[in-house]
Amino acid sequence: MNPTVRCGLIQCSNPINDESVPVKEIQQAMLDKHLPFLKEAGRRGVQILCLQEIFNGPYFCPGQDRRWYAAAEPIPGPTTALMQEYAKSLGMAIVVPLYEEAMRGVYYNTAAVVDADGTYLGKYRKQHIPQTSGFWEKFFFKPGDLGYPVFRTQFATIGVYICYDRHFPEGARALGLNGAEIVFNPSATVAGLSQYLWKLEQPAHAVANGYYVGAINRVGTEAPWNIGKFYGHSYFVDPRGKFLAEGSEDNDELVVADLDLSVIDEVRQVWQFYRDRRPETYGDLTKL
Repeated sequence: MNPTVRCGLIQCSNPINDESVPVKEIQQAMLDKHLPFLKEAGRRGVQILCLQEIFNGPYFCPGQDRRWYAAAEPIPGPTTALMQEYAKSLGMAIVVPLYEEAMRGVYYNTAAVVDADGTYLGKYRKQHIPQTSGFWEKFFFKPGDLGYPVFRTQFATIGVYICYDRHFPEGARALGLNGAEIVFNPSATVAGLSQYLWKLEQPAHAVANGYYVGAINRVGTEAPWNIGKFYGHSYFVDPRGKFLAEGSEDNDELVVADLDLSVIDEVRQVWQFYRDRRPETYGDLTKL
């Protein structure tokens, strides 16, 4: 593997914020909006691309409207298959966050991972599900049941952590122990709630675990919920906590950075956190 991997993040606003429009039509508009950015990523030589949380639609969890169950699909399924075609044609691995229907009436907040030859590598299901004003996710999602897998793409070994997961250091550590070199966190988060944490927690995960993090947040406001402004600022941070590239607060855009994987070795040979951790002393963490 080349020690330097070019990675990309797409942050987008939802083009149709009208509840009179059918769910599938809204999803198609959001998908269509993303496709030029996928092609731009290909032109710019991106090797691993990550999309935002539930990328092909709005963040519908501020409400509890059953109509949004219609947004769910199997994984692998039609959108995964489409992304496999784009991945193969562009030579680019893609992380595809979707609303998953595992069986009738059973739904997860999931990210599919597709390799650069179009191979479906697997999926991660969001583990930590919030239930608070504006974020009624337990109405829509079961907690994930697939652990903290990593996916060996042609370019790097990657992990996925989704939105609210980022507040929990345990899974971030598990991804590192499982071999992740880059962890992507597709999110949907608004100003006034977590913005002050946005540039604290994930650089901390990167430093504590000696890997790269790609953090993605959507932009704009979404009716009819209007819970606030999605503030973008998607970014890449290295294992030293240094910001490498950052998106704007308001614009639809592709954020690109070159990640030198040899920096992981440099950092881990100085900060021996995996050597010095004491798992035999942590048993109470799973009892409390």
